Amino acid sequence: HPNTMKILNYLRKKKMELEAARLRFGLDGEPNFEGGWHLRVARELGDIATALGSTESRVGALLDEASAKLLAAREQRVWPGRDEKILTSWNGLMIAGMARAGRLLDEPSFVESAQRALDFVRATLWRDGRLLATCKDGRAHLNAYLDDHVELIGGILELLQARWRDGDLAFAVDLAELVLAHFDDREAGGFFLTADDHEQLIVRTRPMTDDATPAGNGSAALVLGRLGHLLGETRYLEAAERCLRAAGGYLERMPSACCTLLAALDEHLDPPPTLVLRAEGEPLAAFADVLARHPDPRRLVLAIPPEASALPGVLGERHAAGAGVAYLCRGLACSAPLQDPAALAEGLARGAA
Repeated sequence: HPNTMKILNYLRKKKMELEAARLRFGLDGEPNFEGGWHLRVARELGDIATALGSTESRVGALLDEASAKLLAAREQRVWPGRDEKILTSWNGLMIAGMARAGRLLDEPSFVESAQRALDFVRATLWRDGRLLATCKDGRAHLNAYLDDHVELIGGILELLQARWRDGDLAFAVDLAELVLAHFDDREAGGFFLTADDHEQLIVRTRPMTDDATPAGNGSAALVLGRLGHLLGETRYLEAAERCLRAAGGYLERMPSACCTLLAALDEHLDPPPTLVLRAEGEPLAAFADVLARHPDPRRLVLAIPPEASALPGVLGERHAAGAGVAYLCRGLACSAPLQDPAALAEGLARGAA
């Protein structure tokens, strides 16, 4: 009877779906977690297809159906609580990650995500020239810590490499000035976790070792070094050096716990190249093509539109010229202005500064 055949075919399909799920998620073996199963990928599609006498595409379709059923069942459970407060320091880290990923993968939506996050922080957590640490349900409060300032600077520097926007670099400079004014330990070197006008604590710590997130002093030395070289601001470079000297004991005794400080020390001893491009359109594309042929993950690149003005520090001396111009620097030394992509390629090939 036709209905009987439909029922039999349905049952055969469900049986094969069950068998595919059992093999895929390890349900054919002994329970692996407190008398039950913790689902895991136990076998590859090809092995399952061979065991069931089927094809990989067929098995894949069956597993998609099984996974949808498992997900629907799990949705009936009570969801775990989620911490929904917004932290400035963590957003700084995410802004940096999203901006870098967007730039390297040519994914504009990632860069846009980073920009939205920065705009939110500036609109919500930047108040009367000072930074706040956290926000939830529209309420921002608590004085920001060292990590909040320096991770946000790092995020801005990455975002500026993905796209230029007037005002963002000035915001990074404002944050750096706050770090020097309120967190710098002028006597011993390094930076305190809390500002000098924070609530009075028994002790003001200076975080040197990385934890789940980078150490505040490591990130401070790293971003102040990069910003100092970019702007020719020796105060930032000197503060970064004082921090590294103060961290010397930690670096000697427990280097594996100080990866961020080690990265900052590496850039202090061997400053990465900085490239400022004053170009847009086809001239900028020509310079970008040269950079693609001479990759350097340490290089900091800013593409600043020719019409941008009021640039801080020595960036104000990187004037636009002709159809486009490149300024290749390392540390505080720079090459002559390069208006020909071929000249830039030659400079990159020989490591000119």
